[in-house]
Amino acid sequence: MTVLSDSRDVAPVTTVLPFADPGALGLGAFALTTFVLSFANAGFVPGASATVLGLALFMGGIAQFVAGIWEFANRNTFGATAFCSFGAFWMAFWFLNISGIAVNAAGVGVFLLAWAIFTAYMSLAAIKTNAVILAVFIALTLTFLFLAIGAFSGSELIDHIGGYLGIITAILAWYGSFATVLNSTFKRVALPVWPSK
Repeated sequence: MTVLSDSRDVAPVTTVLPFADPGALGLGAFALTTFVLSFANAGFVPGASATVLGLALFMGGIAQFVAGIWEFANRNTFGATAFCSFGAFWMAFWFLNISGIAVNAAGVGVFLLAWAIFTAYMSLAAIKTNAVILAVFIALTLTFLFLAIGAFSGSELIDHIGGYLGIITAILAWYGSFATVLNSTFKRVALPVWPSK
C-alpha cells in the first residue's frame, strides 16, 4: 500500500497497487545471472559462460522482463524501463551465444558500450530512487564500460576487472532484492535501502 500526500493540511490519499513489488524478483534475477557470468569474466571459473545460458534466457531474461511488465502496471517508469531492458539484454546475450553466428570483438565492444551508455543515463534517474539502486547502476555502468574496453582492446586484465565489478554489482543487486523481500514480509524496514530525501 502506498500513501500519497501533498504539503496541504489534508488527509493522505491511499492507493493500493495492483501487484506486489516486483523489484525483488527483478533484482534477484539480474543478480543471480550477473554473478554467474561475472565469475567467468573474472577468470575464476573458465567456461562458466556456457553454464549461464539457461540462466540468461529464463532468469535474467524472462523473469526480469516479467518483473518489468509488473512495474509498468504499478506505474513505475524507472523500474519498468530497467527490468524490461535488462531482461532483453539477457535474452540478446542468450541469442548471441546460441545462434552460431560469428560476432567479432569490435561488435561485442559496441554492444557492451551501448549498454554502458544506457546504464549511465539510467544511473542519473536512479538518484531519485534509493542508495542501493543507485549503487547497483553505478557499479553496472563501470562493469559494462570495462567489459567494452576489454572487448575492443583484447585485454584479458580489463575483462577480469569487468568481471570483478560484475560480482560487486550482483552482490549489491542481491542486497536490494533481499531488502525488498524482507521488508515486505516483515511489514517494516528490516534492511535499509536508504531512500533519497
